[in-house]
Amino acid sequence: MTHVADLPPLRRLLNAHDLSPTKALGQNFLLDLNLTARIARAADPLDGCHVAEIGPGPGGLTRALLESSAASLTLIEKDLRTAPILAALAETEEGRAKGLRPLFEDALTVDLLEMLPAPRAVVANLPFNVATPLLVRWLRDLWREPGAYRSLTLMFQREVVDRIVARPGDRSYGRLTVLTALSAAAAYRQFDVPAQAFTPPPKVTSAIARIDARDSLPGPLALFEAIEGVTAAAFGQRRKMLRQSLKSVFPDPVALLEELEIAPTARAEQLPPEAFLALAKRR
Repeated sequence: MTHVADLPPLRRLLNAHDLSPTKALGQNFLLDLNLTARIARAADPLDGCHVAEIGPGPGGLTRALLESSAASLTLIEKDLRTAPILAALAETEEGRAKGLRPLFEDALTVDLLEMLPAPRAVVANLPFNVATPLLVRWLRDLWREPGAYRSLTLMFQREVVDRIVARPGDRSYGRLTVLTALSAAAAYRQFDVPAQAFTPPPKVTSAIARIDARDSLPGPLALFEAIEGVTAAAFGQRRKMLRQSLKSVFPDPVALLEELEIAPTARAEQLPPEAFLALAKRR
């Protein structure tokens, strides 16, 4: 039986199947197997995890994940053109051992909590055009089930990773920072990935972020939805003082802010995540 190491180089596979990235799907293929192996290592430990990879494309990262300690591997791919390449990966010895499943669906419509048993992890080179909505969806999952994912190891544009790991007062501090901080145990920047590593090279530098889950629920799902509403209002008008930007959320924001000992003249980027949590609890 074929092993992953015996498969043809990725670029040869792309040529053989006349497969090129498309802008419509936000595709930038990662063909450097040393780099994909590094991404897989950044997701460790994966022991016993049922891993979902989103947008595997020609399977460079998939190859590395098949060599990992994951219990199983499920691929969510929208591009049917990749089917022959991913089917060949499923037929390798490593693919069979991990029960590799390529599913051709839209990741934005897939419920990973229903699809995979715990413990779960997500490892992905995310298409830029859906990366943030997918992250928010998975953060929401952390409020649906305790420890819904052991970890999320994800590639974004570097500016998105800046927002995920920012601190109050940072230029990049925003809604995504707060949602991540209040949902997860920790978020880390792992390393940058230069544009030249991709085919075709994007116009931006990418970076890997790792987000680790808490063991318990941060709170009821309704509270996460309240946080979404408060942060959308506050950061949607981030140059305005909170007494103004929160008028669409609270009937008397000044009174509430003063009650919570938050300066009504403060702006959203000055508040720590815990302040947004306190505000959301009053919705």
